Amino acid sequence: MKLTSKMLRKIIEEEASRFGKEDPTEDAAKDTEEVDADEYADSLEKKIDYEKALKIEEARLRARFKRVRENGIKLRKSIVKEL
Repeated sequence: MKLTSKMLRKIIEEEASRFGKEDPTEDAAKDTEEVDADEYADSLEKKIDYEKALKIEEARLRARFKRVRENGIKLRKSIVKEL
């Protein structure tokens, strides 16, 4: 099925009708609350600390997974020797 210009226009019109009416930017500016920058700084700092903690946990889990994988390889080798 080819996409004709009529079909494309119809699709665009349908999608545009789903968006609804846009509010003027002045109205949106009146509805927004101003927040001090220090509030954002605190939340940003917490997120950064959490990310660091996750990286540390990831490194610990990777090391543990490496040990488990090495033990599995040793176990397979010992099983093959016994056969």
